[in-house]
Amino acid sequence: MKTLYIECNMGAAGDMLMAALLELHEDRSGFLQRLNEAGIPGVRVTADSALKCGITGTHISVSINGQVEGAGHCHSHSHDHDHSHGHDHDHGHGHAHEHSHSHDHDHGHSHAHVHSHDHDHSHGHDHGGHQHHSHSSMQHIEHLINGLKVSEKVKNDALTVYRLIAEAESHAHNVPVTDIHFHEVGAMDAVADIIGVCMLMEDLAPELVLASPVHVGSGQVRCAHGILPVPAPATAHILKGVPIYGGQVNGELCTPTGAALLKHFAAGFGDMPVMTLQKTGYGMGTKDFTRANCVRAFLGHKGSGHEEIAELICNIDDMTPEAIAFAQQLLMEEGALDVYTIPTGMKKGRPGILFTCMCRQSQIEKFVSLIFKHTTTLGLRETVSRRHSLEREEQVMATPYGPVRMKKASGYGVARMKAEYEDMAKIARENQLSLAEVGLLLK
Repeated sequence: MKTLYIECNMGAAGDMLMAALLELHEDRSGFLQRLNEAGIPGVRVTADSALKCGITGTHISVSINGQVEGAGHCHSHSHDHDHSHGHDHDHGHGHAHEHSHSHDHDHGHSHAHVHSHDHDHSHGHDHGGHQHHSHSSMQHIEHLINGLKVSEKVKNDALTVYRLIAEAESHAHNVPVTDIHFHEVGAMDAVADIIGVCMLMEDLAPELVLASPVHVGSGQVRCAHGILPVPAPATAHILKGVPIYGGQVNGELCTPTGAALLKHFAAGFGDMPVMTLQKTGYGMGTKDFTRANCVRAFLGHKGSGHEEIAELICNIDDMTPEAIAFAQQLLMEEGALDVYTIPTGMKKGRPGILFTCMCRQSQIEKFVSLIFKHTTTLGLRETVSRRHSLEREEQVMATPYGPVRMKKASGYGVARMKAEYEDMAKIARENQLSLAEVGLLLK
């Protein structure tokens, strides 16, 4: 199984994640060209070599209309007419930018503003050539992303990530999502980071994404609200359910953008699994610490080892075969590892079935809810099992009757290959052959 493991020992920011994933890409210059031609207004993304604690990696820079901006941070704060944003973050990844101009408006990040609707948006800021900053609502961000020259998958992933951020800001400030506004220049920076990571995930196409517990940093961060604790409220909300830790580095290491990207793509958080490593990528921050300020990404294959999975089991004696089959198929479509039934005898001599759903531990809550929704059970049992599996991959074989997918499995000293049944059955039906005759074509 093609697996991507993201190590967040120095937190996570969107640009650092993008840089780490870029190092895993076969065509880095081609990727950057596609990202720069995607249509993000005024944005140009570049990648440079960087050295931290003797380790060489990649640093990503995002410029808006020729001026390098900060890291796509989305801290939300009250926005009134005096524009005094004392936002002087000392981030672990080193994006502590101060831009002074006539409104004393320190924009180094993609600030999400809580707007009052009588606000005049036509500010004539002198911000390094960026005139007349507007403030982008979630609706504006959605319109922008939907208009980019990227795939539908990238658009959907990016919009999901942005909604996680907007919902977190909404929760942190107790205002509707519709009242959350992103400062335009910073928002373009964040859009670049998010779109870049989503494009790289599509190109790398890992079957499983896992991440380490997230180092969020420690201490406090200054913004217009005053002094806020680290992690910032929005970041903490996004990371709900994710293992985090801090205290070792003073500063904000994980941004809302980085947190949302991890939350969306990672299927679980914990130790690195047993995997056959192919590539390692280093995404560098700007600041220097006694430890390397980077996000690491490991790409490899997981399979010749074991993993712990959950089995969700219940007894059912009052469902029709059609309803049971519907529930089985739906759970498989939702990503269950397997769903099966076993005939069993139940109380009062009734025949019934033992209904079992196998899933990853990070998916337990999802499948518990689905089982209760689509079966009649009143309770279920959860057990954790250790699963050993062969490494699997798919190849396509050309035949006189068309392509046939071949499933290969290897590990533990064995190797085997089997044709995809649906492909064989299609050839047999269309050519009046038996399955055995089709099988002979593949030998």
